[in-house]
Amino acid sequence: MKNLKKFVMIPVIIGILAFLIQALDQILSPHMSPEGNVGFSWISFQSWAVYFLAGCNLKGGIKAFLAYVVGIGGSILIMELGGALTPALAFWGVPLAVGVVAFAVIFFEKVDLLSLIPGLFIGAGAFFAFMSYVPGATYLNASITELTYCAIGLIFGIVTVYLRVAYEKRQSASNETI
Repeated sequence: MKNLKKFVMIPVIIGILAFLIQALDQILSPHMSPEGNVGFSWISFQSWAVYFLAGCNLKGGIKAFLAYVVGIGGSILIMELGGALTPALAFWGVPLAVGVVAFAVIFFEKVDLLSLIPGLFIGAGAFFAFMSYVPGATYLNASITELTYCAIGLIFGIVTVYLRVAYEKRQSASNETI
């Protein structure tokens, strides 16, 4: 029970940070394009998790952000290539575009700063969702908004690690003095 009492602060910290992401979104989203959007905190929550997937450090955070950039670029390429191929290939145009681009981006695994392939697919998925379900979305406003919210989530990942480490060090120090 004693360990649970000490641990409970970590979920409290995460709950407060999640609250702050949502509050920040409700302040920020009315100023983001496209007009009339219903918010984008979901992108920040995704990238917050990707920060942990990337190793919980600055280099991982940079890799995560670059993965989102490459994911967005790959998504745009898929949409353009799929659109160009569909008149000739009908049903098979978009699947072929997806397959070709997915094949190509896997080679980024061999480039250290671009090697976070799961983050790339998460960033691409967020871009496809944005383009499909946000009225008035364009490549430019979707890219700017997604990368802004990605950065917010990554910053919250950094803050999470900082707060947890600080809390655990404080707990460790208090245990040593007992």
